[in-house]
Amino acid sequence: MQMSVLSHLVPGSACCEKRTDSNGRVYFVHHTTRSTQWEDPRTQGLLNDKPLPEGWEMRFTVEGIPYFVDHNRRTTTYIDPRTGKSSLENGPQITYVRDFKAKVQYSGSGVRYQLSMPQHIKITVTRKTLFEDSFQQIMSFHPQDLRRRLWIIFPGEEGLDYGAWEWFFLLSHEVLNPMYCLFEYAGKDNYCLQINPASYINPDHLKYFKFIGRFIAMALFHGKFIDTGFSLPFYKRILNKPVGLNDLESIDLEFYNSLIWIKDNNIEECGLEMFFSVDKEILGEITTHELKPDGGNVQVTEENKEEYIRLVAEWRLSRGVEEQTQAFFEGFNEVLPQQYLQYFDAKELEVMLCGMQEIDLMDWQRHTIYRHYTRNSKQIVWFWQFAKEMDNEKRMRLLQFVTGTCRLPVGGFADLMGSNGPQKFCIEKVGKENWLPRSHTCFNRLDLPPYKSYEQLKEKLMFAIEETEGFGQE
Repeated sequence: MQMSVLSHLVPGSACCEKRTDSNGRVYFVHHTTRSTQWEDPRTQGLLNDKPLPEGWEMRFTVEGIPYFVDHNRRTTTYIDPRTGKSSLENGPQITYVRDFKAKVQYSGSGVRYQLSMPQHIKITVTRKTLFEDSFQQIMSFHPQDLRRRLWIIFPGEEGLDYGAWEWFFLLSHEVLNPMYCLFEYAGKDNYCLQINPASYINPDHLKYFKFIGRFIAMALFHGKFIDTGFSLPFYKRILNKPVGLNDLESIDLEFYNSLIWIKDNNIEECGLEMFFSVDKEILGEITTHELKPDGGNVQVTEENKEEYIRLVAEWRLSRGVEEQTQAFFEGFNEVLPQQYLQYFDAKELEVMLCGMQEIDLMDWQRHTIYRHYTRNSKQIVWFWQFAKEMDNEKRMRLLQFVTGTCRLPVGGFADLMGSNGPQKFCIEKVGKENWLPRSHTCFNRLDLPPYKSYEQLKEKLMFAIEETEGFGQE
């Protein structure tokens, strides 16, 4: 262990000792107060207790020197945005690295440190009435109590579900079951879930959505997985991120294509007559929804069609579920305020809730088809070399980029589904060598340009995978 005495450097302290932990990270020991800290006492006083601006985060180098990450601009600096002072004279910029594991570790430890409660709570449920028992008990607790350690009791069974793994898995399977009419599948061939507009037929549906919001937040807070996942637009709503036209493709391809047609064609020349209103059918009843005040009398023209596309896409992504969504978020934020998830994107949130499956690379290769490439094309050989060199987390990101989800069917890659039924993973030769890869998630297809070297392919693919929020996907 490395040691150095930093006498006289800490005001009011006779001695401070510099040490290095087993991971090579430096920390500082105050022998008089018997306390430790990450911050180098030589920079103490440069920091203050005011909150950082929104989107900023303070970290420490392995030497204990504080630096600041601006997630808005994806930059780092030694200059404290609150004071304008540098914690290191002429300090170099630190490379911003998008590291999912590091973000999970940092966020998880930080959230639990700030929000966790001592002791534990006991939740007693029977397997036969799991939904109702869990609902009654979770809603009877103060939200802060749900951050305590969980002990799940199944009467008549030996032992406790101390970690609550089984309870989270079983209850998520129950409450998210479309048979209860609270949620529905996002599409005909899309088994991700979204809120069911017809859920209002249950007079207590808003109470149930508040309960489910609490439950999902508990899963994230306690680091537990659920049995099934939501649509990506729903994850974006949890993160308070905007949704728009591109989010429609994964849940309603036909509707998405119709809006793209309107966008790409002159509707006045085609004689298409539309107004700022839409019809919706719920439980066999058709009603008209106006997209703007008096929208039924406002005709869509070439001049205002962009506004129409934006409004109708927003409506399709939230039609008739505003109250349910609000109830869900009310319960969610009581347990885990959204600010603690601000550094994650929708795909990362899916992995945090649903977990990562171990990807079998041989199974992936066996069930991949090629267009304008062969399995012996150098770009394909490089692609599989790239996938082989990845760890499982990065492979999940690659799978998400192309298919839109980190979940595989029970049958593995052989049973991958597209928007129109079974759809193999496909790599197609498209574009020029200076193009970035693109993905078509409804068809599980990767457009891979004919790159000239392995290094170029690796660089372009890594950039595309890491920048999938609003980029590189169709």
